[in-house]
Amino acid sequence: MTLAASAWSLPRVGVADDAATSPPFRVHAWQRDARNPVLPPGGGEFDKSCCMNPFVVTREGEYWLFYAGGDAKGHRRICLATCPIDDVTKWQRHGPLFDLGGKGSFDETWCVLPCVHHIGGKWHLYYTGRSAQSGAGLQGFWGMGLATSDDLLHWTKHSPDPILTGDGFADWPTNRGIAGGGPIEELPQPDGRTLHRMHYTLPTGTPSKDLLVDQAKQSVVAHSFDGLTWFGKRVELRPRREADYENAATIALNVWKTKSGYRAIYAGIGTKFGAYSICEATSSDGVTWQRGAPGENLALPPTGKGWESKMTEYPHIVREGDHLRLFYCGNGYGATGIGTAIAVPLA
Repeated sequence: MTLAASAWSLPRVGVADDAATSPPFRVHAWQRDARNPVLPPGGGEFDKSCCMNPFVVTREGEYWLFYAGGDAKGHRRICLATCPIDDVTKWQRHGPLFDLGGKGSFDETWCVLPCVHHIGGKWHLYYTGRSAQSGAGLQGFWGMGLATSDDLLHWTKHSPDPILTGDGFADWPTNRGIAGGGPIEELPQPDGRTLHRMHYTLPTGTPSKDLLVDQAKQSVVAHSFDGLTWFGKRVELRPRREADYENAATIALNVWKTKSGYRAIYAGIGTKFGAYSICEATSSDGVTWQRGAPGENLALPPTGKGWESKMTEYPHIVREGDHLRLFYCGNGYGATGIGTAIAVPLA
């Protein structure tokens, strides 16, 4: 056990959910914006093929949207776009914030899935790299990197090496895959310190024609006091074989506090759609999660014949006045861009 972890112990975790006696699970009544996608690809060479993985910071009356933009050569980099909170169609695109890693690095071809949080007087931007390893499938995403900033505009990579990797889980002792994208919670401790809980994804799949094998992913968490050393890794939410829209994968939870506990939104992959769809979960303690009976927690499925007809994924929630605003992606993992929806918060 590390020195940072020695004064803190993992809570007792129950992974079972969905008691038969529970009342019907309620999801938010999401109202999609008729102007979607509000951030389509094509703002520049840096994002002409995709805009994916929205992560939003609210700052001085504006939304600062961090996302992964894809260029014509298939490379993806972390980019920034800003807009007034009162009009989510008026985006100014600022382009990539830093470049890809060098030959043989964990982020040689892609930097995706941003997670932004203020820790220790600096902005931390965690991102997932994709190596050039041929035929690796999900295991080609084997490191999460870190960049830091004083102003959210100018970023410096902390190290050429990943700060977090996909090991440390007893059920998958040889796993390498890791993917970020979820937010960080702040947990005040009795000694006055703040414990940071990062929600991220453990891709355990390997290349296969079987979706349940190829796209296997688990929602997981890790903890840190300084944003650099992470410990206390555990599985947060697993795929449900009985729910055909999330029987292959569940990815990083977006968690927020409510009057009665906690709620979360995330995406699952299943055989029903063959790709992602957006789901919800609830918790009384922020540790053990409930999803109701199969079908009850499916919150924003693919719909229509347009930009989100095949998949909905990469959800991120922000509070906006008396309602919640959801940013998410549509078909092709961001190939059709980023859209938005709003809902009245549930208790």
